[in-house]
Amino acid sequence: MAAGTPVEYIKHHLTNLTYGKLPEGYERADGTVVEEATWTMARTGQEAMDMGFMAVHVDTMGWSIAMGVLFLGLFRFVAKRATTDTPSGLQNFVEMTVEFIQNIVRDVFHGRNPLIAPLALTLFVWIFLMNSLKLIPVDYIPSIAHAMGLEYFKIVPTTDPNGTFGIALGVFLLILFYSFKVKGAGGFAKELSFTPFNHWSLVPFNLVLELLALIIKPISLALRLFGNMYAGEVIFILIALLPLWIQWSLNVPWAIFHLLVITLQAFIFTTLAVVYLSAAHEDH
Repeated sequence: MAAGTPVEYIKHHLTNLTYGKLPEGYERADGTVVEEATWTMARTGQEAMDMGFMAVHVDTMGWSIAMGVLFLGLFRFVAKRATTDTPSGLQNFVEMTVEFIQNIVRDVFHGRNPLIAPLALTLFVWIFLMNSLKLIPVDYIPSIAHAMGLEYFKIVPTTDPNGTFGIALGVFLLILFYSFKVKGAGGFAKELSFTPFNHWSLVPFNLVLELLALIIKPISLALRLFGNMYAGEVIFILIALLPLWIQWSLNVPWAIFHLLVITLQAFIFTTLAVVYLSAAHEDH
């Protein structure tokens, strides 16, 4: 793992394991020159940046999929062994989570759509599991990755804006889909054109306001989750730079506080997604 100044340490821990394409003639950090355009792993943060938009953050993708598989496997395990006699603690926890999400959907969503509750449950548990990876000590996984020959390795997908924007864009596409499906193309266009001011002369003004509000929805979802998780990760890294005896006195309270943060951020993202989808189903 990278050693050096505190700045280098922080940059190292905030750099993703990136797979992308380097152009022909590119000079790498070790002085070698790429003879032809090649897809490869980035060796430095600069190489990751130079790979451009099509580069993939392998660690974000991998841990996102892993937490999704964990969610599906865990809930399937509980469902196949569910009992009404003496439910296990895990079954009680899963039932409490499902009931919690059901109550959110009942209170917030005013349409009729069997997809919304499962979607809300998936968003909440999946984001919660990804956020929970933050509680693993910041040096533990990167040290294992370094021993395997991987220079960079971040394990919290929600500290990567690519991860949070990916989830938010998925929700945004559903918002657009149901807006057209429930209201029709004409109804959706009228809603954008005559809200909030119901007069033809103010249609351009309404369109600017409503289109901005529409575009801001996925941006606000993604940046709120990313900002909170990224800031928390930076603080964990800064604590790791302190002497060992101070680390324990700060790490434990911050980790306990973060139990609330990781749950709250999953709740906020899920609730806002349901609110936005509820608005997409309103056809008055």
